Amino acid sequence: MPRRQKQLTMASSSSVILLTVLLALASWQATAYDPSPLQDFCIADMKSPVRVNGFACKDPMTATPDDFFNPAMLDQARDTKASKVRSNVTNINVINFPGLNTLGISLARIDYGPLGVNTPHIHPRATELLTVLEGTLYLGFVTSNPNRLFSKIVKKGDVFVFPKAMIHFQMNLAHDKPAAALSSLSSQNPGVISIANAVFGSKPPISDDVLATAFQVEKNLIDWLQSQFWENNNY
Repeated sequence: MPRRQKQLTMASSSSVILLTVLLALASWQATAYDPSPLQDFCIADMKSPVRVNGFACKDPMTATPDDFFNPAMLDQARDTKASKVRSNVTNINVINFPGLNTLGISLARIDYGPLGVNTPHIHPRATELLTVLEGTLYLGFVTSNPNRLFSKIVKKGDVFVFPKAMIHFQMNLAHDKPAAALSSLSSQNPGVISIANAVFGSKPPISDDVLATAFQVEKNLIDWLQSQFWENNNY
């Protein structure tokens, strides 16, 4: 084989190998969270001592229709008056609905009192699709650096998507009436990190020197913020 042709053949082989590796990595990333199940269903066995990434399956032969049912009463409004942020999130995920195990989906109803806020937070494992059930909301999400804000005012029947792991929020714009929304999430257990709670209410607390430098404020302000009760509105 001529030398030039041999070099081209080797280069072509290297390109094929590189492309194969990149495709494999892309495929792994695509299935890294809540991969497609390998069986019809896998009802979580919450009492199993086995520890896996998710929950162990109970014997499918013992499954009943009730394993695929949850009397969530999501048609009923929740109380928001007891919340300092005037909102209440009712989560339906694998923790309280074992039939969702391995199915890659969960649900939440969000109730907002007048001027109620679902404070800035992230779902580290899920994209969220929010449908407004009642009222008018101001909502949005912030991208990774350089932190661009995408926000919009939405009304009953509107749908808005929050990409996975983006900081996002909602606020009821009405001063005198409640609002409600229903969210679908692309994970059986999407998780939630409330930004203010995590920064100022972690246990043990983050050093006030670190936070004072990060926020460019005096340490006594950080100490005051850390002394507050940081409420979790996700029930």
